[in-house]
Amino acid sequence: MKQVRRWFIPTLLIVTAALVCIRLGVWQLDRLAQRREFNSHYLAMSTMEPIELPALGDLEEMEYRQVVAEGYYDYSQQVAIRNQYFQGEYGFHLLTPLVLSDGSAVLVDRGWIPYDGNLTRPEWDKYSTDGKVKVTGIIRASREQADLTGKSDPELLPGQHELQVWNFPNLSRIQLQVSYPLLPVYIQESNADNMDSFPISTPSVIEISEGPHLGYALQWFTFAGIFLVGYPFFIKKQTAISKKETINSKDGS
Repeated sequence: MKQVRRWFIPTLLIVTAALVCIRLGVWQLDRLAQRREFNSHYLAMSTMEPIELPALGDLEEMEYRQVVAEGYYDYSQQVAIRNQYFQGEYGFHLLTPLVLSDGSAVLVDRGWIPYDGNLTRPEWDKYSTDGKVKVTGIIRASREQADLTGKSDPELLPGQHELQVWNFPNLSRIQLQVSYPLLPVYIQESNADNMDSFPISTPSVIEISEGPHLGYALQWFTFAGIFLVGYPFFIKKQTAISKKETINSKDGS
């Protein structure tokens, strides 16, 4: 009974640590499955023929598919996304409604502009062009909050009717301040020729790999195995040492 009490708390801690390691390993396997699903989706979408807007179908399921759209930019209702960097310099991305032939519109990420001199919408007018435009790019999904912190865009203050600068391309909320229906996705423009003037096209760099998740999972499962397999041997060894010390103590007395 004394031995049971002696090892109860250490055993409880070891079992808890092993369970935590197993849970972390399973979590990494879940991340691996998500990564593989993303890779499969991206490769499927990126190899399809471009879709022309407006179009039928669930556009939200077509993220990363190439897209073509023609229309007129409505600069009076464009917004900016903060916390964007280009070559280490802080700035914004401009999202401008492109009004389509059916009267709906799609937001277009036209690219990066520097922070200085671009804090309000009137200052963005210098990046406007007149006439009908043809936009090529990829479909991107709306984003409502940060992945880790859950931080979203602030609510409107009393008397405030819109936000001109956003944390995320939150299309459902941007829709509330735009006077025509917006598509549930936006276009990230791909314009390799526009690298010398603002806004600067900055296409996303997508890494197609499985990442370190499998290695991390094996690492966590190894730690769990060490705890669960090695600990009984440790107890056995300590118990044998204790018995030997007890026998030597009795012989000495």
